[in-house]
Amino acid sequence: MPTTPDMTTASDPGLLDTLQHQVAVFARRAEQTRLGGVGQVRNSMDRAAYLLLNRLDKEGPMGVKALAASMGIDSSTVTRQVAPLVDTGLVKRTSHPEDGRAVVLQLSPRGQARLDEVRSSRRELMAELTQDWDPEERASFTALLTRFNSALSARQSAHAMPDAVAPTDS
Repeated sequence: MPTTPDMTTASDPGLLDTLQHQVAVFARRAEQTRLGGVGQVRNSMDRAAYLLLNRLDKEGPMGVKALAASMGIDSSTVTRQVAPLVDTGLVKRTSHPEDGRAVVLQLSPRGQARLDEVRSSRRELMAELTQDWDPEERASFTALLTRFNSALSARQSAHAMPDAVAPTDS
């Protein structure tokens, strides 16, 4: 997309108004669909569940405090959000190998299968929504959205905990 002079100025209130509006519309539409992917409603997954399962898949088994820290949220929030995942068999609680009193959370085989199913469905949705985009446009949009999310995460961390390193949301 070519840039015009008014799009290159960060202080342009019109452009910033359009940006904030489009982000709000995106957030609403993403939540409405829960980015469930293509096909049946069964392919949708709560945002918190998806992010927790994704983190456990990428980083492996970990304790509640480590999971909370890596996601940039409070331990009590993780405990509350992981409870239904344990109840439905998507996450397993096990004893820490070095400290039997501590609990380690890990993705169960059922959780891995469910996460793979949702990822595949979401991948199909992303392909459908961007089917008329060039690969460079997809890459550019992904890079910019990643940068935007990183800036939001860094800002949130800076306001919550001064001198803290910003966690990632992947």
